Amino acid sequence: MQRARWSRRLVMTALPAVVVTALVAPAGAAAAPAPSTPLTLTLPAPTGPHKVGRADLHLVDRSRPEPWVEGRPHRELMVSVWYPAHHTPYHPVATHMAPAAAADFAGDAARYFRVPAGSIDWAATKTHARVGAPVDRRGGPRPVVLFSSGLQSVRTLGSVLVEDLASRGYVVVTVDHTHEAPQVEFPGGRIERGRVSVEDRAQVEKAFQVRVADTRFVLDQITALNAGHNPDVDGARLPLGLRGALDLSRVAATGFSLGGAAAAQVTHDDPRIDVGVNLDGRFYGSVVGANLDRPFLLVANESHTHGTDPTWPAFRAAQRGWVRELSFAGAAHISFSDVQSLLPQFATRLNVPGDLVTALIGAIDPRRSLAAQRAYLAAFLDLHLRGRSTTLFDGPSPAHPDVRFVP
Repeated sequence: MQRARWSRRLVMTALPAVVVTALVAPAGAAAAPAPSTPLTLTLPAPTGPHKVGRADLHLVDRSRPEPWVEGRPHRELMVSVWYPAHHTPYHPVATHMAPAAAADFAGDAARYFRVPAGSIDWAATKTHARVGAPVDRRGGPRPVVLFSSGLQSVRTLGSVLVEDLASRGYVVVTVDHTHEAPQVEFPGGRIERGRVSVEDRAQVEKAFQVRVADTRFVLDQITALNAGHNPDVDGARLPLGLRGALDLSRVAATGFSLGGAAAAQVTHDDPRIDVGVNLDGRFYGSVVGANLDRPFLLVANESHTHGTDPTWPAFRAAQRGWVRELSFAGAAHISFSDVQSLLPQFATRLNVPGDLVTALIGAIDPRRSLAAQRAYLAAFLDLHLRGRSTTLFDGPSPAHPDVRFVP
């Protein structure tokens, strides 16, 4: 069995050569000794008015065989549903990563960030959500956001954005794409590891198509959930009030990197999707030359330009509806993941090479970058799913000086 190497392969197909060089070159400084007590990292608090709940679901698509493992008759996924909630002391705070997944992730992360093994307690990081907390039904059914993470990444590394959207009144569903993600933990602590090689273009294109099918299947399942069915194959107890809490007439497909490409294709293929967002992903598939005729937001790092990625101008040229393209000055590809918030907490303490830090999250101030990402993503969704006016897309904003509008 081939195990995906998150330490090298997470971003190989998405990053410019200078970044890849930084990832694979020998470290320029000696690693710091492991601290006597592993570091515990924190996530930035969400900014919306609502408390947040989370429910993890184990889904099985019996209409498809497992595409990455021969002989398995069905496709198996783990997803998380984030939603506005009422907090009670009886519902525990959700961890960023499940325990077995965090333990598996730790070895890859040590190599990737060039830090001593055991120096970070990845299982100790908490979100701001409560597991299974009752749904806050005030205000009626909520618009829905589907989120797909980056190539060979995990759904938890988009938490700082999706948790914020849930705090602003959205139901957000995140997906782990099994056997492409480096590790996915299923109930009982079972780990399914990655099998996809990103050096193989055919496998990357297959992963893209699998993601599109996964996302549409998940939309089917949450539609069933909203109607009162429990799609969890283990019969896990659903949060009180989740049935009927989703407004499936208002749905966004969003994603980071390959997840953004999949979100665009799902928006093209599925009439249930109203708007789409691509965070820094190269486009694949038939959507490249197609007019979506639906609102779409593109967000890029500084080096992701029309000159370095011809799929973006090809996509833009075909659009006839509302579309905006933003570029974040000083940002890098991994700026659009939780790594942007986590890495600064240990980079200096554990002597992470400076060129690696810059290659991953750029020179942009991480807090300012996150604030802008949250603001523009929420404004886009509020405008097109809730009809709330905004001036944020009229042009550059002094509140977010790193954001450039690409004509």
